[in-house]
Amino acid sequence: MRVNVQLIDVETDAHLWAERFDSNLGDLFGVQNEITGRIANALGVELVAREAVRPTDHPDALDYIFRGRAALLKPPTPNSYAEGIGLFERALSIDPQSAEAQTRLAIVLATRVLNAMSTSPAADIARAETLAGQALAASPRSLLAHFAKGQVLRAQNRCDQAIPEYETVISADPNAAPVLVAIAQCKLFTGAIDEVIPLVEQAMRLSPRDRHIFWWYFECGRVFLLKSHTDQAILWLERARSADPAHPWTRIFLASAYGLKGETDRAAAELAEARRLSGNDRYSSIARVATEYFGVPKIRALFEATYFAGLRNAGMPEE
Repeated sequence: MRVNVQLIDVETDAHLWAERFDSNLGDLFGVQNEITGRIANALGVELVAREAVRPTDHPDALDYIFRGRAALLKPPTPNSYAEGIGLFERALSIDPQSAEAQTRLAIVLATRVLNAMSTSPAADIARAETLAGQALAASPRSLLAHFAKGQVLRAQNRCDQAIPEYETVISADPNAAPVLVAIAQCKLFTGAIDEVIPLVEQAMRLSPRDRHIFWWYFECGRVFLLKSHTDQAILWLERARSADPAHPWTRIFLASAYGLKGETDRAAAELAEARRLSGNDRYSSIARVATEYFGVPKIRALFEATYFAGLRNAGMPEE
């Protein structure tokens, strides 16, 4: 079945957007859910543009918010996070009561910690927690504020408490693909590893051209590695590397996967690249890696049996 969709501005009759969706007709209701979800995600850009022209009491603050959002559409790096944080801080300096600026600043601070790109994780988490609390107090029904709270809880390694916050968002917006991936990541660390890939696959169906889809490829690769499906892990991790060559997480997990497969030269090369990209001693030794959070004991045991073993084969020393 082929569905052609157009978005028309009825006031001016101007053509704003068009897309074509092709699906098999085996499950009509499933097709309906998938297509409407993909349309909703695709329209997000257009709806933001419409929102941008609405009147505001603080146009400069709104401008900084939009610029901050644009900065965070770049591949995640310490510099892109710092740029987004600086712009949201400028927005708050103009409008200290802006719930959106509070919320988005909380999200980027917590996410920077989650992605191991913060030089002061404790301070970032504390600030993010305060901002998310202020935003929720001002707008208790704000889905963005609930997502911010979920990010803060996950950065605090409280994944079991983060899941209800994310599910609050999904209950109102089933098409929020990044939130599905956040739930998937929480499911991994709370022990429900079999639920991870179906959630990520659902997100990829909803937003197949998402700007940060490399994260989703990475998540599939990580789970396949933990399940000892090394060939599938390499396939997904190589997709993630192609989508964003500059992220050290993809490189270090590829080093482990190649190490488990016995391809020691490729493993050593990825390990060296992960160290270069991280810019710190995070991947200097197994003892250093072992200090990180790996979830409940069941999941940590899987990391030790696969991820750690592969890194040893890649040449990572114990100390």
